Amino acid sequence: MSEGELPEGLRYTEDHEWTRDDGDAVAVGITWFAQDQLGDVVYVDLPSPGADVEKGQPFGEVESTKSVSDLFAPITGTIVERNEVLEDRPEVINEDPYGDGWLVTIAPADRSQLDGLLDAAAYRDLTS
Repeated sequence: MSEGELPEGLRYTEDHEWTRDDGDAVAVGITWFAQDQLGDVVYVDLPSPGADVEKGQPFGEVESTKSVSDLFAPITGTIVERNEVLEDRPEVINEDPYGDGWLVTIAPADRSQLDGLLDAAAYRDLTS
């Protein structure tokens, strides 16, 4: 995927997270735009499986060479899995934000919350 290109099948937040509904759980990551603004990611703090998250509330942090940024839950639910690769290789977020750089998966409390997120065109408008 080229620089700045947005996958069409994902939903996006105004806080620059993306979501992908995988059926049982919803994968969450940060967008190419977000990782580009952050610069080189050097550390990620993510919740453990079983932790509850609430839509719009911070659930972790991404630290880069420029700053520390909160991650905001795009939906309410329970963490199913976190990307353990990022503990040793946080730079994967810069390399592949929509693939191997995913952050967590969430079992949604209310799947309809995904409907309120932005589609690719609306997110593109937000960031252009």
